[in-house]
Amino acid sequence: MDIISQITSELGVRRGQVEAAVKLIDEGNTIPFIARYRKEATGALNDEQLRTLGERLTYLRSLEERKEAVLKSIEEQGMLTDDLKGKIAAATTLVAVEDLYRPYKPKKKTRASVAKEKGLEPLALYIRIQNAKETVEEEASKYIDASKGVNDVTEAINGAKDIIAESVSDDAEYRTEIRSLTFREGMISSSTKDKNLESVYEMYYEYTEPVSKAAGHRILALNRGEKEKILSVKIEAPEEKIINYLKRQVIVRDNKYTGPILEEAIEDAYDRLIAPSIERDIRNELTEKAEDGAISVFGKNLTQLLLQPPVAGHTVLGWDPAFRTGCKLAVVDATGKVLDTKVIFPTAPQNKVEEAKTELKRLIKKYGVTLISVGNGTASRESEQVIVELIKEVDSPLQYVIVNEAGASVYSASKLATEEFPQFDVGQRSAASIARRLQDPLAELVKIDPKSIGVGQYQHDMNQKKLGESLQGVVEDAVNKVGVDLNTASASLLEYVSGVSKTIAKNIVAYREKNGRFITRADLLKVEKLGPKAYEQCAGFLRIPGGKNMLDNTGVHPESYDATLKMLKGLNLSLEDVKANPSLLKIVKDTKRLSAELGIGELTLIDIMKEIEKPGRDPREDMPKPILKSDVMNMEDLKPGMRLKGTVRNVIDFGAFVDIGVHQDGLVHISQICDRFIKHPLDAVSIGDIVEVEVISVDIPKKRIALTMKLK
Repeated sequence: MDIISQITSELGVRRGQVEAAVKLIDEGNTIPFIARYRKEATGALNDEQLRTLGERLTYLRSLEERKEAVLKSIEEQGMLTDDLKGKIAAATTLVAVEDLYRPYKPKKKTRASVAKEKGLEPLALYIRIQNAKETVEEEASKYIDASKGVNDVTEAINGAKDIIAESVSDDAEYRTEIRSLTFREGMISSSTKDKNLESVYEMYYEYTEPVSKAAGHRILALNRGEKEKILSVKIEAPEEKIINYLKRQVIVRDNKYTGPILEEAIEDAYDRLIAPSIERDIRNELTEKAEDGAISVFGKNLTQLLLQPPVAGHTVLGWDPAFRTGCKLAVVDATGKVLDTKVIFPTAPQNKVEEAKTELKRLIKKYGVTLISVGNGTASRESEQVIVELIKEVDSPLQYVIVNEAGASVYSASKLATEEFPQFDVGQRSAASIARRLQDPLAELVKIDPKSIGVGQYQHDMNQKKLGESLQGVVEDAVNKVGVDLNTASASLLEYVSGVSKTIAKNIVAYREKNGRFITRADLLKVEKLGPKAYEQCAGFLRIPGGKNMLDNTGVHPESYDATLKMLKGLNLSLEDVKANPSLLKIVKDTKRLSAELGIGELTLIDIMKEIEKPGRDPREDMPKPILKSDVMNMEDLKPGMRLKGTVRNVIDFGAFVDIGVHQDGLVHISQICDRFIKHPLDAVSIGDIVEVEVISVDIPKKRIALTMKLK
């Protein structure tokens, strides 16, 4: 297989783009580096395309390795023909390769292998040829041999049928057609033993739909219900059609002696060998597609969450709500430094509201707190009521935000949190994290395993290795898109920078602690184990605000510094001129000619000009800001027809959950998102979007709110 051609076709790009990307990947370049600094080579393939390319490259290379192993095995058996070799070479999936290898794959003991040991293979061949002039029983009598375990005619014929059944089952073409037919016309169904049992799987107690139309989230729900032993799931294949297909393929002559026996062997082959295997294949394929879809949605949601704009310039009070153990507080200054911690008990069972307010007023006054960041977990609603009362009682400007605290408890109990806050308990660490994730979501969320951040569906049920690798790439892309302040970033943040390993990240922090601030990017080469290759990969993504060279605070790569200065010199400008008046660069009209004069690519030149027009610019500034609140609503306050503004908290296959400030997120079903047809909610909304919604219905006992974004 020509891997380059295959990927080119799949991505719908030029062959040269794929060849360049593969070469760069093989040379050890990271995806963020290739996407940002090798646009000319790849024809500006973006990070998403490059990650897909990288995944397919790995899969197709492993496919080729498997083909080689299979060909070698068959050749060693002396069974390799040119036709088989061609079919294996042309296979585009591992399933197709395994189908072709099946007849030659060393098997454990089977009914067919036992029959072959008894010497019944010639009898099976006699039946398959379908030229019998006498009854099969007469031919079978020749194979009776008690020493071999064939005691009578029936045993001989049954053994021959076992051999035929296995040969039918092992035929790659038959399996391919049956798999395709089952996928096209089969049904997936589920049932339960106890229909009176209340569970989240009630809609699947008597459920059937075509395999070809089964949505990913339903497949994952069925899998989970089956795993929890609530549901029984099966694939119902078009059995009659499949049996007739096999008969047409196997029974090629009208022979009254062999025909009935072949029919029995075919039915046995399907029922005993083919159907269970094909059902497994299809269930696996459906699950894999569902997982890939869920991972993709999780990744897009996580990207939006990570790229939420920082709420800068506030001293924030982080509030981790709880009942029995009290609400943990952490005051964090505008730089993220924890100034104070406290535990208050305004909620049940203590209900020390006035005492809590007194302590809160003291902290607000002492540290100039202007914003309270409240986790959305247990006792969040009760805490919010106290905060609203407090806001009315203080004479300084104060607002609050409800923050998704998913993963905060995981972080607070981690080794990293213990190292960061050795003097704090888990509650205090969690409160500090809740405050910081409002100030700089990206810097704080990278400390948490991406799988623990609740912006997906069924993440615990899927392939954890695949999910982990995918989300690792998502975080890496987000970190490198934003850029990292070299002099303030934690090791947790630095390790996601292109080319920076965990060890190098720790070494950067150690160097900083020993030698003080980095003055130039070139100082990175003094960091232990950070060599020229790592420097090439990471330098453009690391920023030095207030450093010696203004370019060190931009996305301009050091390899382009000379070209940048040469460009400015040719325009009779200096970096200071551009810093003072970025519009001066608008005099450049012919970027193609100028890039040729400078010996750099036009795409690189355009990127350089964008960067020096706005040095230190944070791309997250363009994202919608969180809604700051000073009052509270209850679910009971909601009425159908009421219009509200809310924040999209999660996007799933069938809709979006929107926080409208009543503790319980409302669901906007995919059919209520917009007037035009959309395949997926992500086509119209993203996490963090501020949207206007209208209440359709409120079910207080079930805590369900139905919303619409289709406003008239």
